[in-house]
Amino acid sequence: MTAEKTLAIVLRVVDFSETSCVVTLFTENFGKIGALAKGARRPKSPFDSALDLLAVCRIVFIDKSGDVLDLLTEARLERRFRSASRDLSRLYAGFYVAELLQELTDLGDPHPELYRRADDTLLALDRDGPVAETVLSFEVTALRLLGYLPALEACVACGTPIDTRPGRVLFGQLAGGVLCSHCRQGQKQVVSVSREGHAVLRQLADWGGEKPLEEIVPRVRGELRGLLSHYVANVLGHPPRMQAYLGFSAR
Repeated sequence: MTAEKTLAIVLRVVDFSETSCVVTLFTENFGKIGALAKGARRPKSPFDSALDLLAVCRIVFIDKSGDVLDLLTEARLERRFRSASRDLSRLYAGFYVAELLQELTDLGDPHPELYRRADDTLLALDRDGPVAETVLSFEVTALRLLGYLPALEACVACGTPIDTRPGRVLFGQLAGGVLCSHCRQGQKQVVSVSREGHAVLRQLADWGGEKPLEEIVPRVRGELRGLLSHYVANVLGHPPRMQAYLGFSAR
């Protein structure tokens, strides 16, 4: 058993006893971990109120290996997610990011780039980043980094490049990407996306976070929201719970 240090995003906190809790963390160097935080619920705990949902912490934990929970020994708060007090749409978007990290990743599977993008996404949501565009970008990035990105350049069935002629692009939710008209036959859950929406989706797939996100026109934004909601649900085998709240806007 070794003590490990890393940055982590708090994804879930569940009470374990009167004084302790079990936390799920997405870490920079070790991927997702589940850990027991002994004494975390005491007024004076070694975690100093750092284990809030969506908080970024610098942690120390003992890797127990196997199916046993790791032991969290220290958590120092680096940044708290503060948007809950001013904008529920940003809070719900943050919860959705946490749910995707929880559902799409496996325990002990490191993804440093995904951690960086998740951290940047939560920071943008907590500040003044555009909510819808920020969430769409993170979804596409997570799908790409974890190997679930749909085929966007060529027909997923036969490999024929998707041309740029006017007309909508066929997208197979179950097939896993764009389809040519010939391969559309016999496919289930096929929808169509506008050329503009398809182009934006490709731009999001190539976006590396090096410049600010551009605003997406509402019509295309809504189209992509529907497309990705169904696609992510198919990848997971069920709709994420927080998807229903992504259209919420604060009054």
